[in-house]
Amino acid sequence: MNNKDYLVDVYKDFFETSYVSSDEREISDSTSFDFSNIDTLQIDDESKELLKKIFDYMRTYHNQEEDVYLDFHFIIQSNNQELIQKFEEIVESANREYSYVGQNKGYLSFYEVDTLDKIKTVFQNQFIVIKDLKGFSLRDEAFKKVFFHVLEENIHHKIFIIEGEKEDIDYFFEFDRDLIDQCFPFVFKGQDPDVLDVYQEVLNITHQDSESEFAVKILDYISETYGKEKIDYPSYRDRLCREIVFHHDVPKLESEKTMEEIFEQLNELVGLEKVKKTLHELVDYMSLRDKAKDLKLNNVNLHMVFLGNPGTGKTTVARIIVDILYHLKYIKQNKLIEVTSKDLVAEYVGQTAPKTMEVVERARGGVLFIDEAYALASKDNQNSYNAEAIATLIKAMEDYRDDLVVIFAGYTKEMRDFLDSNSGIVSRIGYTLEFDDYTEDELVAIFDGMVKKAGFVVKEDAYPVLRKIIEDNKDTKNFGNARFIRNVYEKTIVKHASNVKDKKRKDVLRTITKDDISCENLKSFL
Repeated sequence: MNNKDYLVDVYKDFFETSYVSSDEREISDSTSFDFSNIDTLQIDDESKELLKKIFDYMRTYHNQEEDVYLDFHFIIQSNNQELIQKFEEIVESANREYSYVGQNKGYLSFYEVDTLDKIKTVFQNQFIVIKDLKGFSLRDEAFKKVFFHVLEENIHHKIFIIEGEKEDIDYFFEFDRDLIDQCFPFVFKGQDPDVLDVYQEVLNITHQDSESEFAVKILDYISETYGKEKIDYPSYRDRLCREIVFHHDVPKLESEKTMEEIFEQLNELVGLEKVKKTLHELVDYMSLRDKAKDLKLNNVNLHMVFLGNPGTGKTTVARIIVDILYHLKYIKQNKLIEVTSKDLVAEYVGQTAPKTMEVVERARGGVLFIDEAYALASKDNQNSYNAEAIATLIKAMEDYRDDLVVIFAGYTKEMRDFLDSNSGIVSRIGYTLEFDDYTEDELVAIFDGMVKKAGFVVKEDAYPVLRKIIEDNKDTKNFGNARFIRNVYEKTIVKHASNVKDKKRKDVLRTITKDDISCENLKSFL
């Protein structure tokens, strides 16, 4: 009798009709086994439903509602031992709850088992895990034939779990294609969970509120870093959880990027075509100067001015420039010190110069980014403390020109007024980059990138709602551009979390709809 075919006959409502999720069809169960544990497995929804049906059949057989005993054997395709162990524990728990086979559990590793007697010893157990399939390929033909002969003799009234990667599983079953028809295959989605799965698990472990602003910060961090390091998923998750629990923050991970990765990050930014062109030309010039030592090329003046409204990518580009200059060895440290005029100007006479120099010293070897730099020229203070800060900066730019890069940033009009009022600053600026406001289409693309990077999909009916919010706010004073969209994104994720709090289907959890797009308590950043 084919176990799969019989199970299909028992559950025709599942196997012969359109897919219905467990949210809509309950499995009756008078025992204490928790079927919801199956939903935590990283397999597709139909595989979860199949596993629930298998366990439900164990229950009905245990309660003598079914009198036909079925052998349930499982093939687990994955290379993540933590995921495999989780699957084993759930199957073992169901078996223990329904007393389907005996409780003795044995492991068979082909790196360790090399004789017929060892195989028979393992097969005396009722719950058996066959692992290390790569070792199977190292055995001779005689051993492989004997193994499958013994397996066929012992396969009934037991539970087998055969685990491994796809190529090893395929090779293993080449020696007995009939055996694979007696097993139920379960494929874990990829080697590791995706961004949203990681996010949800981290929230559960650290007991974070999914509707909090800190939860959005965690999601952003995972979106930026997950899969970028040569570290397995459990280690990544545990390190992140430790940082959140003990330090109440996400860790600051650093890794040196290649130039290709740096420019890929730059080119992925929406818009900013003039900025991208300037940076590409700058790097080309610096590379030529380094490669052709015999050419009489001038030293590169890397002090810069960034002109643009809020949220146009000035700080983001500054961080990319740090990566570029560090990669080209024009700065000694991969660091960006971000300050405003308040960090440079003191309250009392004689304190501004030391305060400014303290910031300069922290930035030496890297890049000093002065945001809203035009505030240094504010009329109410221009002949006192602010002027002292500017004079100190000018001297530092000259004295440390080989050990410091300064970027002045701010609104276009105010920054032009600031530069026009101070020839000392202008004479030391090598590059001026203008950051244009984003168009409506670019703002939509930025939103799209944020949600998709986090693993969500957006339904088409959500875009008109998003565009209406942009249209209503784009012409307001000090419109925040990408910062505004970041705010919309965060409000949307929080509202989406609330809208789907009673849902379980993964496709629902991943989908942003028009009802999720939120401008509640929305503020444009100044």
